[in-house]
Amino acid sequence: AKFDAELPSELVSRIHLVDLAGSERPDATGATGLRLKEGGNINKSLVTLGNVISALADQSQDSVVNTNLKRRPGFVPYRDSVLTWLLKDSLGGNSKTIMIANVSPADVNYAETLSTLRYANRAKNIINTPTVNEDRN
Repeated sequence: AKFDAELPSELVSRIHLVDLAGSERPDATGATGLRLKEGGNINKSLVTLGNVISALADQSQDSVVNTNLKRRPGFVPYRDSVLTWLLKDSLGGNSKTIMIANVSPADVNYAETLSTLRYANRAKNIINTPTVNEDRN
């Protein structure tokens, strides 16, 4: 806590660290049964996260291009996945967000690397303008 004009004030922040791990390909991993079902759920969450990132990037691009038009923002499907619901504040809220994309130089992972780079490029287009929320009382 710090003191500003003899009044106590406190700055609070949160950090979310998420390892997305990448898509699960059942033919490459040989997954069956419960692991196959878990891989499907991971893929569903990643697709939903991609949809949210695309919607937010489109909104950001629209606001840059049409700065003087007042338009209702488009729908962002945060509720379609637990992952996107938990990351709602980090993705499109009052926050600074960093994405680290880990790619492989191996030629056998070319498709996966290209997909990751496209994913990161969409995320790069999201524009947030975070501000400090203060209560002056």
